[in-house]
Amino acid sequence: MNHFYQKSFLKEIDFNAAELNYLIDFAIHLKQLKQKNIPHPYLQGKNIALLFEKSSTRTRSAFTVAAIDLGAHPEFLGKNDIQFGTKESVVDTAKILGGMFDGIEFRGFKQQTVETLAQASGVPVWNGLTDEWHPTQMIADFMTLKEHFGKLKGLTLTYVGDGRNNVANSLLVTGAILGVNIHIGAPTDLQPSKKVVQAAQQAAGKSGAEILITADPQQAVAGADALYTDVWVSMGEKVDYHQRIEQLLAYQINSELVAATHKQDTVILHCLPAFHDTNTSIGRKFMADYNLTALEITDEVFQSTNSLVFQEGANRMPAIKAIMAATLGNLFIPEIFK
Repeated sequence: MNHFYQKSFLKEIDFNAAELNYLIDFAIHLKQLKQKNIPHPYLQGKNIALLFEKSSTRTRSAFTVAAIDLGAHPEFLGKNDIQFGTKESVVDTAKILGGMFDGIEFRGFKQQTVETLAQASGVPVWNGLTDEWHPTQMIADFMTLKEHFGKLKGLTLTYVGDGRNNVANSLLVTGAILGVNIHIGAPTDLQPSKKVVQAAQQAAGKSGAEILITADPQQAVAGADALYTDVWVSMGEKVDYHQRIEQLLAYQINSELVAATHKQDTVILHCLPAFHDTNTSIGRKFMADYNLTALEITDEVFQSTNSLVFQEGANRMPAIKAIMAATLGNLFIPEIFK
């Protein structure tokens, strides 16, 4: 009996609060098992396809290590390795991979691609990131908050920066489902779409979460238990970098913005990679014209004792492990998810 068995994990709004809370708690449990060196090969003998259109550090590493810990064999299929979308359609690829593999991870551009893979493959498909949603990141993020605060419901998380990207979308709907108040601080033309806001408001109606979307960064961060940001330009996004930097500099997480929370214990989150210093070639290129030493978050805040960014990054692995084990492991998970 497994409520999750053979289900895909494509976007957060497909799941309710009890289901998402279960995955978060299961991830914490699996992390503890690993720390105690207790084996947990729930996917012994399974084969996992890792399908990547976009480059990756955390998602690829997390799926690989999680699969191996669970006893499965992961096979990386990069965009130059197979005919996917060039010489062979998504549907045809899905049918072939579904006939050989027990589960498929996809990281790429269109949400429709991962949805089609799930419909046509006949095996669980896991969204490792699309332009619309980043659901595996959410299990890690809210897991990190639960480890730190011991609870989720009633916390306030503020996201500042590009409020229309996949991370902002996912935080908004996931927080709303879980009863976490979500504030988004972003310029008017970089705020979440009506569709995403409506989905979040509908979920918040059930959970009691409060949603605030504002162009005022000080208002957005007031009372926040956690501040969260992401890079200002998403992977593959074609924009005027100068215009974007000028739009978002007021939303940089720096010591002034942290002080504007009026709290001592506000934690800092970032899905990474982060342009917090000049040690990346892309970061240096963006900063050069503005004489900046950081973009979306200063090094001082990034390295501060309140920063949980590396705990959050490491938590991608047990979070993904929980998702894969629950959907493919045919575990005993009672029907408590009404």
